Amino acid sequence: MQISVPGPSKKAAGFTLLELLVVLVIVGIMLGAVALNAHPGNQRVLQNEARRIALLLQVARDEAIVRNRAIAFEADDYRYHFLIRQNDSWERLSEDEILREREFPRAPLTLTVTPAAVPASAESLSVRIVFGREPVDKAFVLTLALGDISAKIRADGIGNFLVE
Repeated sequence: MQISVPGPSKKAAGFTLLELLVVLVIVGIMLGAVALNAHPGNQRVLQNEARRIALLLQVARDEAIVRNRAIAFEADDYRYHFLIRQNDSWERLSEDEILREREFPRAPLTLTVTPAAVPASAESLSVRIVFGREPVDKAFVLTLALGDISAKIRADGIGNFLVE
């Protein structure tokens, strides 16, 4: 008695057209997701910049308290920087790696502060926010706008900064 064991079939090996199409659709979706993350839209760029500025404002506020000197945030439509009060004048914090001057990734931006902050210097900067030595300050909302989209940084006056 002989038992035959079925061996490998002689059927042609390969992928079906349907399997290839499924793989191509998956690859296309993955490439689309990568492309969207690689080139973020204006809303995402503005939100990221607002988060960065909120963190820097918190650092500036804390530095003003620790150094026992006023520190100001100044910005125009293209860039922003921080100043420290030295005697009777403002000096730019150019040596500070964290509070250094930065440019907005997409410009020009329109910046507004509500309620209106201290008027900017004669260099026609659009915004100046001053942090004093006291831990409690005035609440404000800093709005960054790029065309018809905007992001807001809400400060409660006691050191909390919220991006909306």
